Amino acid sequence: MEEGTVAGLVATVAMGLAITVTDLSTLRSAVAGLYGFEGGLLAGWLAHLAHGTVFGVVFAAVLSDPGLFRLAERRWKTALAGIVYGVVLAVGGAGVIVPIWPGVAGVSVPVTVPNVTVPVLWWHLLYGAVFPSVCGGGAPGTRPPGDRTLPRESSRGIA
Repeated sequence: MEEGTVAGLVATVAMGLAITVTDLSTLRSAVAGLYGFEGGLLAGWLAHLAHGTVFGVVFAAVLSDPGLFRLAERRWKTALAGIVYGVVLAVGGAGVIVPIWPGVAGVSVPVTVPNVTVPVLWWHLLYGAVFPSVCGGGAPGTRPPGDRTLPRESSRGIA
């Protein structure tokens, strides 16, 4: 769980820096606005860090399922899973949940669902790509049941 927390936080910082450079208003308005702090950059960053860290823990927990050990046995498989997870977060989280959130909170805002833009997709793909690189040889706890060996590199340096 600790490795998922750290990987989620690092991936979130990378994503947040990309958002800051390309569209700062997303953090100030959209993310901070989810909690009634529209215009607050610090609130946007804190909410973003909290979301991304929690989603990192969720991703690590899913990949630690013994039934999915083959998915995380190689870095490229974990990286691909991370990218797919990024797409799921972009479409499901940012594209569906975020647009309907104000209505749930009692704020009348016109929404388009799904609301997935190229930058939103790109930011979430970045998150999904960075996460597995922080986890190393795969997500935590992703060895076959009963395997107590340390992860090893192949002869080509690709695990």
